[in-house]
Amino acid sequence: MTPPATMQQTVSARVHPAAAIRVTWGANTGDAIGTCEAVCPGDVYQLSPAADGLRLLLQPGPGGSGQRIAPGSARGRPGETVALEARHRLMTPEGDHVDLVILRLGTGGVGDDTAHFALPLGPLAPGIDYTLISSEAEVRAVRLADVLCISFAAGTLITLADGRQAAIESLVPGQRVLTRDHGAQPLRWIGKATLKAVGALAPVVVAAGALGNSRDLILSPHHRLFLYRRDRLAGRTTAEVLVQAKHLVDGERVYRRSGGYVDYHSLVFDRHEIVYAEGIPAESLMVTEATLAALPDGIAEEVRARFPGLCHHQHFGTEAGRDLLDAVGRDGLLRPPAA
Repeated sequence: MTPPATMQQTVSARVHPAAAIRVTWGANTGDAIGTCEAVCPGDVYQLSPAADGLRLLLQPGPGGSGQRIAPGSARGRPGETVALEARHRLMTPEGDHVDLVILRLGTGGVGDDTAHFALPLGPLAPGIDYTLISSEAEVRAVRLADVLCISFAAGTLITLADGRQAAIESLVPGQRVLTRDHGAQPLRWIGKATLKAVGALAPVVVAAGALGNSRDLILSPHHRLFLYRRDRLAGRTTAEVLVQAKHLVDGERVYRRSGGYVDYHSLVFDRHEIVYAEGIPAESLMVTEATLAALPDGIAEEVRARFPGLCHHQHFGTEAGRDLLDAVGRDGLLRPPAA
């Protein structure tokens, strides 16, 4: 059976009007964030405390060309084109990076603030200083899926409280699952989405043996694995590292599997937990308004309905991005740590 079109192609993106993110210190003080020509590296930006995120629903245009507004979007008209005009990299006071994509809806011009929006590809908090590090004008449409889902593929074995392993699709709410930090925890909810396994939605395969796993682990590219690497990551503030599966791809031990459809399953607990999938520590779905806005519609709506007001705090650990991997090398994360 062919999955519903909305589950195959629609991406939900939580955005802010570009005018809600302005320079608080620097060459362009007072200006809203904009295209590459309108910004200056070194400027410090803040998201307005009064800013409310808006939910855009996006889907590919005819023949897969570009992005267009999908029905039900909070802004824009169904079928209206979406142009990706810039991608900016910002740095927090702690040195973490957050990327923003600048979107233009329809035919709005450079001076039309109502047509320009900023899509954060990571957490963006109001009142925090974000320093502009770099900008690029070439933005691939596939990047709109960078905030999509955090899920395991069907068939993934999850370790239960008694040590047994069970396929993720066989789990039921109330079943007790082994977590790294809080022992046995009852599963609150399990969600499922069937998506087209192409492009940014193609799953990542962590091949058997890559992280001590006896079987392949197949999961969504943005799902974070929990790695403890004190000896491999000298100079880091913590020994606990959370790294998105896509950042581990080396084409051999960790690779993308494209083609057909994939059944993704998400696990929700009372807290953001680290569970064991094929023996590898990995995160559960972190429930926040920002992550829910980026999930496929069916999953997000059901989580909101079942758990009104539930908001998780992220599990403690250093977020490992491309910069960290470039510094330590993928071998430093994929090899087992020294005893």
